Formats: sequence, structure tokens, C-alpha cells
Amino acid sequence: MTLTATHTPSTIGRPRIPAPVLGLGGLLTLVAVFEVLPRVGVLPREYFPPSSEIGSAIAEQAGREVFWQALADTLTGWALGLAIAATAGIVLGVLIGSSRLARDLTASTIEFLRPIPSVALIPIAVLLYGSDLESKLLLVVYAAFWQVLVQVLYGVQDVDPVALDTARVYGLGPWARMRHLTWPTALPYAMTGLRLAAAVALILAVTSELVIGNPGLGQLLAVAQSSGAVETSYAIVVVTGLLGVVVNIGFRWTERRALWWHPAQRGEINR
Repeated sequence: MTLTATHTPSTIGRPRIPAPVLGLGGLLTLVAVFEVLPRVGVLPREYFPPSSEIGSAIAEQAGREVFWQALADTLTGWALGLAIAATAGIVLGVLIGSSRLARDLTASTIEFLRPIPSVALIPIAVLLYGSDLESKLLLVVYAAFWQVLVQVLYGVQDVDPVALDTARVYGLGPWARMRHLTWPTALPYAMTGLRLAAAVALILAVTSELVIGNPGLGQLLAVAQSSGAVETSYAIVVVTGLLGVVVNIGFRWTERRALWWHPAQRGEINR
């Protein structure tokens, strides 16, 4: 009996569309839908301006110095807060995760503090710092810190105990074990935590500007909303969303490059 290989006709010879192209196509479709629906009356135009009008408002904002200053203020608070949260989360995560006693002592405290929403700290931030940069940093650091800390804790606890015992038998000291065993195991978790923290930090930066009045895109959005500038309000929302996309893409790119040696990333690097 002769065995012959069979292939599904629908899967052979079909060109694979790159994921970025599909993503761009979906975005353009969404833009087209929101261009048409307000013009045909499905959505009230006074509250949902067409995409072309929002695009014109974005172009108008791009020509104003106050817009670029607001963008710089938002990015400054986001970057500083994320840097502080990442440093504290990685250092404390490694220290706590490396000690069974420290994990047991801090587990209940972490589980108590972590679910507290950062927006609940707004009254405290205003009381302490008013509308200064420090109030924004307080919210950003608190929200982003837990993303990094928890991931690093998981990563440190994921170290193979057999490999750890072997390292001790071969006389590797604490720093050598940290460098060659603990950190390589925890790094993928840390990179995931940083990527999640970057998105959360951006959300809290804009939220603090919108609610507290810190300088930035959120404050610009509040001014546009209070003045009834609908197109400008949507334009700032869209810019904020695009900023989030750029941040996510940037951190995914950094994650792939930092973890080029990791089996889960090798396929991504070669694409």
C-alpha cells in the first residue's frame, strides 16, 4: 500500500499577510467607519465628529506650541515615574524573592496594598503636593511599581532548585548565582512587568493631569472639554491612544532584543 501526503488546498500556496499590515487595515477600517456613521446620521454629529474633522483638529494642535509642551510634560512624568517604579520593583523583587523569610513576611502586605487603585490616592497626592509634578509621580510610581514587583517575584521564584543546589555545590557565591542563574531566569518576567508598567504609567500620568490639573495632555483635554471644543477633545484622546500604541511597540521591540537568547523570542527576532 502506498501512502501519499495530502494537503488542505486552502492552506497551501496562500500568502501570509503580515500582522502589522492586518493591524493597519483594521485601524483604517475603524477610521472609515467613524467617517461614515456621523455623516449618514447614525451617530449624532455634534457629539461624534467624522474622522476627517478629528484629523484636522490633530493637525491644528500639531501646529501649536502649547500642544508640544503638554506632550513633553506628559512624557516627562511618565518616564520619571516609570524609571523610579522599575528600579524599586526590580531591586525589591530580587531581594524579597531570594529569601523565603522575606516572602512570608511581605506576602500579606503586598496583597493588601496592590489592589488599592491609584486614583484613590488622588486626595493624598493633592494634599501633599498640589498640582506639582510630585503628585503625578506619586500616582504613576504607585501604579507601575506593583506590575514590576510581582513579575520579578514570580521570576525569582521560578529558578530551578536543582540548578540552584548545583551552583552551591560548585562553589558559586551569592553574586555569581544572582548573575548567572537568578537574573537570567527572572529577566523575561521583569521585561513583561516593565511593558505592563509602561502602559499603566501612561494611563495614570494622563489621569492625574485630567483630574488634578498637572500640566500635560490630560490638562489640555480638560480645557478642551470645558470649552466645548468637541473635535479638539477627540483629537487629544486619539493622540493619547497613539502614544500608548507607540509605547507598547517600543517596549515589545526592547523586550525581543533584550531576550534574543530566550527560546520564546528567537522566532520573533527572525521575522
